[in-house]
Amino acid sequence: LQDRMPYCPNASSVDIYEKLPVPFGLVRFGVAPDHPEVKNVINTFTQAAHSDRCSFAGNVTVGRDVTVEELQEAYHAVVLCYGAEDNRTLGIPGEELEGVYTARTFVGWYNGLPENRNLKPDLNSETAVILGHGNVALDIARILLSPLEILRKTDITEESFSALASSKVRRIYLIGRRGPLQVAFTIKELREMINLPSVRPFLDPADFRDLGDAIKGEDQAPPPAVATTTIAAASAPAASTPAATSAPAVAAASAPAAAAPAPAASASAPTTTAPAAASAPAAAAASAFQSCLIQPGVCVYVCVVNLGFDLYFPFLCQLTGVQPVSFLDWEKIDAVEVARGKLAGKPREKIIDQEEMLELIGQ
Repeated sequence: LQDRMPYCPNASSVDIYEKLPVPFGLVRFGVAPDHPEVKNVINTFTQAAHSDRCSFAGNVTVGRDVTVEELQEAYHAVVLCYGAEDNRTLGIPGEELEGVYTARTFVGWYNGLPENRNLKPDLNSETAVILGHGNVALDIARILLSPLEILRKTDITEESFSALASSKVRRIYLIGRRGPLQVAFTIKELREMINLPSVRPFLDPADFRDLGDAIKGEDQAPPPAVATTTIAAASAPAASTPAATSAPAVAAASAPAAAAPAPAASASAPTTTAPAAASAPAAAAASAFQSCLIQPGVCVYVCVVNLGFDLYFPFLCQLTGVQPVSFLDWEKIDAVEVARGKLAGKPREKIIDQEEMLELIGQ
């Protein structure tokens, strides 16, 4: 939207409604702490937010504080980008047991998502199992096995770092439903896992048998008779035992799947989206659009041409008692996080308590 603004009429603008008091959704709460280069996109988002044609209202839940119908009445176009709100279960015995976590929950925990701050995962077993062969699976495995000197310099939360510092996990099995040609992770993510200090990957040669012929042939997806592929990684030097795995992340609209360590093994469940309002499905009218890629980070982007934020939102707040957080408010929270992080020798120390965020800005 920022890129297209110069080509839009001068009267057009963009209002952003966000469920949490802080912006950036997936970038803040989904990108791994040891991938700061990916988070640089925040600088571009911040430039857009500083535009006089862009307004931000955090701490506003679409479907509770304001309905999609109300937004449609106030704006010419409404774009729903609210992300994955829940986890879809796998429907297998045992997934409800303690020590089994979804990737969405586990990633939210180490990234400081307020709703996951009290997770307290069980890391007292030497072996963890992750179901899935996507980037999120490798992210989780890498975070579990990364040397503390690497994690200490990232924006991982202090609570998560302390838990990982006392973790006993040394082996991780990443398990996928299909063969090597169907893995979803990127070469970059795999290379990071292979090159992680003090970690040794293990691959079953049987999984790679006849791959050359399969690649040359018309069928690019050779079927593993029993469709399971395992990649193992161990944190012990020259360890002889295979290690950790991850569970398949099959989710609606590209939401990452779940998985994390448990006393003996852990499983994962894909994530799923929830409608922004029970009375309004995601594209309920001609003026409502759903983003083509819905990912974690709950926000609704609204293109405005008629009523506008300055007129509409104050009126809405009077009706509902909403206490919106402006982008200026967020920058106050940001300054505190950066200052706390500087004292600890890291980029920032994320505030994981939503009430503390609001107290910092006087709400």
